[in-house]
Amino acid sequence: MDDASARYPDFWLQLPNGGPKARGRQTEERGTNGSWRFIVGPGQPVRPDVVASFVRVASAHRLREQLIDEGRIRQSLAWPGWLETTAEITFNSSSEAAAVLSGRSSNGWKDWKAEDGRPLGDFLPAVWWGPNRVWLVRGSNVNGLDLVQRLWLSEGRVTLAASRLRQGVEQGISKDQLRAVVEDGYETTATYNQRQQLVEELYFFLSRMKPGDTVCTISGGLLYVGAITGEATQSLSEDRRSNLRRPVEWQPSGFAYDELPEELQQKLSVQHDVVDLTSVQDLIDNLGVSDEELFDLAAEATERDPSIEIPALTARRELELPEPTDELAAKLLVHRPAWLREVRDLLWDERQLVLYGPPGTGKTYLALELAEFLGGGPEQVKLVQFHPAYAYEDFFEGFRPQEDPETRDVAFRLTAGPLRELADLASREGNRHIPHFLVIDEINRANLAKVFGELYFLLEYRNKSVRLTYSGDDFALPPNLFVIGTMNTADRSIALVDTAMRRRFAFVELSPRTEPTSGLLRRWLADQAKDAESANLLDALNSRIGDPDFQIGPSYLMKKGVYRDGGLERTWRTKILPLLEEHHYGEGIDIEKRYGLTALRASLEPQS
Repeated sequence: MDDASARYPDFWLQLPNGGPKARGRQTEERGTNGSWRFIVGPGQPVRPDVVASFVRVASAHRLREQLIDEGRIRQSLAWPGWLETTAEITFNSSSEAAAVLSGRSSNGWKDWKAEDGRPLGDFLPAVWWGPNRVWLVRGSNVNGLDLVQRLWLSEGRVTLAASRLRQGVEQGISKDQLRAVVEDGYETTATYNQRQQLVEELYFFLSRMKPGDTVCTISGGLLYVGAITGEATQSLSEDRRSNLRRPVEWQPSGFAYDELPEELQQKLSVQHDVVDLTSVQDLIDNLGVSDEELFDLAAEATERDPSIEIPALTARRELELPEPTDELAAKLLVHRPAWLREVRDLLWDERQLVLYGPPGTGKTYLALELAEFLGGGPEQVKLVQFHPAYAYEDFFEGFRPQEDPETRDVAFRLTAGPLRELADLASREGNRHIPHFLVIDEINRANLAKVFGELYFLLEYRNKSVRLTYSGDDFALPPNLFVIGTMNTADRSIALVDTAMRRRFAFVELSPRTEPTSGLLRRWLADQAKDAESANLLDALNSRIGDPDFQIGPSYLMKKGVYRDGGLERTWRTKILPLLEEHHYGEGIDIEKRYGLTALRASLEPQS
């Protein structure tokens, strides 16, 4: 104890609800599972009540009740309305001590602080410094056995098999040293890729994890969460399934996997034995904690520092797509807001949608306006246009020649495409409740299977991740990323779209035959206080076109230049008739006689 007293100062715990501070000290004694014990002396304040979720911390909850029953915690005279300790209490870890005193789940490595404000974790002989992290370690199928149920939960541990790792490998070993050790032990029993992955996982376990980190595991359809409470140790297990071990304080009950947030399910689907989950730490830290408890935590934190923000509260902000308004319908000249709301609902249900129709039906304009409204502004919208030469490397990521600005040498470097850039933006902490939109113009002009590659899978299974072709990263599409495509049916019939795309996208038709497109030009002309002649001519024209995929959309006639002197004739001659020439190529039809303005105006004149 003298050595510990010299190494560690006194540590203080700020109790909730503006309460007093309790004092304790770290020891170098080991608990039953290898944790470092922590001591709180007599006369230290204890919170009088507990939060509702404290029952989830079963061991700390039971210990608190036991200490109260034994009289080692009782009503305080020094702090009216509070409890206090009456004797020296040795806890199995600093987290257990903090939880008992504060009446809620607690990370002792962060919550116990020295006089200068530094957390307890900064004083421990950790290998890796910096903020605490979150890890997934798989243990439900280790050589056919579920170690989570057989060993981890009951004994308070997390383990790796490391069956062929030689004895004497120390915590803090460098990755280069570990690579040599793995090559020596696994050269004939594992492939090259398996050995490389094993190096990464062992390095995480031995040299990156530290006390105070959160650890998760999956067993029987449940996610279990705990806190690492000590160093890594190596021992020879009889069945060679658990040779590397760390002590863990596990929460007693798990969380149903199917009820976890979608983004967390994505990360948990990565198929490695050890995975860094720190990017979704705010989703994990307060699983099982009610919104009311989080608001209380936020109130306490902002009382101490008004600028502070509780990440778990930000993470719980729901992703929403706003309801289209009457004002939006009026701006877009849509016949009724209910149509826009249906498009919004399709996007919410499917995440991917295609607006299809013949030329001039306003598909791209509508896609961009909808995306900006639903996403809250142009900053959340990115536009790309597909073409026959467009490839996966253009769309997502690939190696591109880039010049070094200093040496002027050109080398191929991995470069992110528009989808990866937008996905990275959407998945940043603080952005996850904000919708982001990728608008793909002319989506059917590219070879979609070639462009999307393995991302085709993610469009349908948003709660999964895949290994990327070039970078090798594990990647998932963020839940707040939506895709709107536009498809020109005169360019390629919708019947040619493959089944895979049909299954992954909802399809909404924009056709001159139906609203909102059929009456769009008349509404625009009325809004601009112009004569309805051009709308009558367009209706007459489309009535003569037998194939609905080649009917002419109203946007050709929704431009100011059309209504200057000679503008309508000029637009008809240079924009509309050439489309119909191409449509009837080789059929010997007199396009001017059938579709020209003279013929159409004659058909509209009253018959005598």
